[in-house]
Parts: sequence; C-alpha cells; structure tokens
Amino acid sequence: MAIRGSEAVRELMPAFFDLLREESEPSVRVVLGHFFFVNIHPYFDGNGRMGRFLMNAMLASGGYPWTVVPLAQRTRYMNALEAASVERDIRPFAELLAELVGHG
Repeated sequence: MAIRGSEAVRELMPAFFDLLREESEPSVRVVLGHFFFVNIHPYFDGNGRMGRFLMNAMLASGGYPWTVVPLAQRTRYMNALEAASVERDIRPFAELLAELVGHG
C-alpha cells in the first residue's frame, strides 16, 4: 500500500534532510532538494512557494544569488518538474535553474 499525505511526509522528510546533509555540491543540493521537497510535500497550496523559498536558502548557503522563477517561466518550470517526476529526467529542471541563477 502506498504511503499518502502526512504519513509520507513523516516517512520521507528524514531522507530529504539526509540528502541535504550528505550532498556536498551546492548546485546539486539545490536541484535535488527543491525537486524532492515539492514531490513529498502533500499540499498544493503553498507547496511551490515553500519549495522556492527553500531553494533560495540552499542557493544562498552555496554562495549563489537569490533567484526568482519569473511568471513568464512558470510553464517551463512546471513542465521541468513534471519531466523530473514522470519521465525521471531532471536535466530540464537543472538547466532551467542554472539559467535563472545565471550559470547556464
């Protein structure tokens, strides 16, 4: 039986924090951290905002600038997250974040 809702958060958040603690490369931590957070957080309202806030906290801790996903890039952002989730291809998401940060 699949884990759902708050049970999934309880089960997956320790793994999320392990990932953040163990990944030494800030850019990888940002991409994977943001992706995993928005996938395990069960609430649609606020999920993306909190994920992007955490993304920026991770960017800042890695020496990168605070970065905003412009409204004009929202569809690409959502499609990239979808590709990472459904197609298991994180490259479009990583490329988008690199472009937004100015390292693409």
